[in-house]
Parts: sequence; C-alpha cells; structure tokens
Amino acid sequence: MERYPKDIPAPAPDFRGNEGSLVSALKTLLFFTVLMVTLPIGLYFASKAYVFEASMGMSNKDSYFYAAIVAVVAVHVVLALFVYVAWNEGSRQYREGKQD
Repeated sequence: MERYPKDIPAPAPDFRGNEGSLVSALKTLLFFTVLMVTLPIGLYFASKAYVFEASMGMSNKDSYFYAAIVAVVAVHVVLALFVYVAWNEGSRQYREGKQD
C-alpha cells in the first residue's frame, strides 16, 4: 500500500473506464423497472377481462383472485429475469476485465 504525505491528498479514483458499464447497468435497470410496473398491471386487467371472465365465464370475484395470481407470477418472472441478466452482465464484465 502506498503512503502519501499528510499534506498531499490521495489521488481521486478514476471511474472514466466504467462509464460504458454504468450506462449499460442503468439501461438494464430502467428497462426492468418499466417492465416491473407495466407487465403485472397489464396482465392483471387483461387476464381478468379476457381470460377469466370472457373465455372461462368466471364470476367477478373469482376473476379478481385468479388475475391477482397471474400478476404475482409475472412479478416473480420479471425479478428472476432481472437477476439472471444482472448476473450474466456482471460475470461478463469480470471476464473482460481479467483478460488484460
């Protein structure tokens, strides 16, 4: 570890090399945030109206219950996809960094 004299401040870390990875991570996060908000809500109303009430002829109360299950499953699928993409993106950056 390098020691610096007390009157000279230590150099600031250089993050310029990570700008591409930071932008990529933010794009991924933004994409999955939008997906997390829109997909479960859209699937809830679509499955309630078109699948459970129109196609299967369920009552209004039953269709609420099953549409909520569809929305919860959609949330879990989006979360699993986000973890998968983030894990692969991190391991790819690690491999690229190791091939100096």
